[in-house]
Parts: sequence; C-alpha cells; structure tokens
Amino acid sequence: MSSRSALPLKKTASGQESPSGLLKAPLPPVNDSEGQYVPASLPFIVDAHVHFFPDHFFSAVWQWFDQFGWPIRYRLTSPEIIDFLLSRGVNHIVALHYAHKPGIARDLNAYMAKLSRSHPGITALATVFPGENNAAAILEDAFQSGLNGVKLHCHVQCFDMNSEHMDEIYQACTAHKKPLIMHVGREPKSPAYPCDPYVLCRADKLERVLRDYPNLNICVPHLGADEFDAYRRMLLKYDNLWLDTTMTLADYLPMDFFPELIKMRVDRIIFGTDFPNLPYAWDREIRRLIELKLPDTALEKILGKNALEFYSITCETVA
Repeated sequence: MSSRSALPLKKTASGQESPSGLLKAPLPPVNDSEGQYVPASLPFIVDAHVHFFPDHFFSAVWQWFDQFGWPIRYRLTSPEIIDFLLSRGVNHIVALHYAHKPGIARDLNAYMAKLSRSHPGITALATVFPGENNAAAILEDAFQSGLNGVKLHCHVQCFDMNSEHMDEIYQACTAHKKPLIMHVGREPKSPAYPCDPYVLCRADKLERVLRDYPNLNICVPHLGADEFDAYRRMLLKYDNLWLDTTMTLADYLPMDFFPELIKMRVDRIIFGTDFPNLPYAWDREIRRLIELKLPDTALEKILGKNALEFYSITCETVA
C-alpha cells in the first residue's frame, strides 16, 4: 500500500497512546473503472468477506459510512449483491453480518438462513452479540438452521477477546466445528466507534485464544491490520489461524506498511473484499492481486481453495 505519514497519537482510557485511527473523517471515493467479468484465466474465486443485511440495516450502515467512513459505491440489496458478484464470475460468496446490540441476533440469523436456502451460491454465517443472554443457545439454533460459522466485529461490538463471556462463543463454535471470523485487528479505526480498538484488539490477546482453543479455526480480516508482522509470525505458529485480504490489496486505506503476501503463509490467506461497502471498483482487489504475479499455486489457494477449506465448503455446495 502507499506510504503515508504516521498517524497522530492520542491517549486511550488506560493512559497509553494510540493512533487516532484511519477514519478520522470520511475518505474520498475512487472513480476507477470496473470490469464486467473476472479474467477467464483465474482459478475458482470465493469472495469470503461480503456483507449482507436486511434493507433497513443496510440504510443505517451506509449512513454511518457516509459520515465516518467512505462513500459506498454499491448500494445494493442482498439478492442484488448475490446476482452482481456471481454474474461477474465470482464462483462463491461467504455472507457475513453482525449484531450491533443485544437482542437482534436471532432475527438477523433467521434472515441469513432464509437467504442461504434461497441462493445456493452463498455460504452464510451466524452472529451473536458477545455477552448477551443465551448466546450459546442463539448459536445452537443458528447452526441448526444451516449457518456455517460466526462473524463478530470488535470495533462495533466492543468485546474483549479474553473475557469470560467470549468463552461460551468459542466453546459453541468448537463443539459444532464451526469457524469464527472476528474483526479483531486494530484498524481501520474510527473515533466514531464506541470503544478504542487499540485497547481491545491486540495480537497477543488473540494468541491466547489460539492457544486455549486449538481446535477452533479463526480468521482475522484485513490481514490483522495494522499488526501485520505479529500476525505473519502467528500464522507460522498456529494452524488454526487464517487471515483474509479484505481492503488491504486496494491501496486505499492510509497505511504505512503492507506485508508481501508471498512472504506469508499462503495456505492461510483468504481472499475477501468487503463488498458492497466499497468506495472503489468491485474488482479492484482482484486486479491488484493479479499484479502481484504470485505463483499459480499460491493464487489458486488465496482466491478460493483456502476459503473452501476454512468453511468446509463442498463441491456439492458450490455446484
């Protein structure tokens, strides 16, 4: 990614200094051109980081991004998202969502289960609000409805990975052999979030979870931004850790450093985009990935095979 000046520091609640965040103000749109279809030469593609919500939730999410994030280029409903990506050559989609407050996860999970039953081209995940009543039962019901993992977002849900109420989520996922994708990297951070990710989201906190739950497969989006080197080293130590590439390939977020994918453990890197909540072309990250000129085997793993393994997606599922 482009080299930028260092971020300003501010005091956290603990008295430590932390960067004030990448999203200090709305970032600009990118008026780049978009392709009509992915290149035919590419292997099987899974976009493993695509957001889905009911329409009224999407409206609230986009309103937040307009004020604090970036302008959303693709304001689509959930069925439109599926049609858009699959019609352009993406072969499979992993559908993610999250509950921003207690008491709504059951309805959101029911929405996702219904969506996945109607669209065989997606693998849909559940969510829960950490610490809410009956969290384990909420996940039990979600898994029985066909949802294939759990998505959590620390910046929005403000949970501590090492707190006791997270254990019931880890235990539920482990017992049902369901993977967990958690946005627990420190970036992209915004002052508009209700908590400071630089306090809650540290690589050493996640390492404790990886050690305590060796049979729980965990994926951290954005390559663990911005603790890239710490996550690179953890990939070498823990077979139950994956990272996804979401937004790190686009040269958009003002990061000072970006790791070389080929120097990371490529059998643990999963392709994802954050679609539809993008300020640039839907295929920008695919094109940037091609420009890296990775070996064919590495490209095949990153674009699709690793996601198929992580989510236990079968040939019958994607047919």
